[in-house]
Amino acid sequence: MVSVHSSIMKLSNDEIADIFLGKLKVLNGSTGVAPLDQAEGSAERAAFYLKFTGKSQAQLKAFWSKVIFTGRGRPPRMLANDAEVIRALQEDSRAIGYVERNSADATVRILR
Repeated sequence: MVSVHSSIMKLSNDEIADIFLGKLKVLNGSTGVAPLDQAEGSAERAAFYLKFTGKSQAQLKAFWSKVIFTGRGRPPRMLANDAEVIRALQEDSRAIGYVERNSADATVRILR
């Protein structure tokens, strides 16, 4: 999901995976994206990454360890819960995050 003020209207599953794995930082050549993660070990995070990247939490941790060690990137900013993700989405039109569907309010747009 994104802020209602975001220019992002739709993303493919591959684009979502690439954004959250640090492989895609700009959409359509001009729109920067800033992914927001849920807390490590949360059910939302585990379900999200399994669905979009096919990676378990252990595989994700190993992936980011390698990327960080080689200096090729850094993981998305991690927030503690749905409320923090929604607040961050409201503050940054480049931000993209995920929360439980029932946590979404009128200030965010669900992309899927």
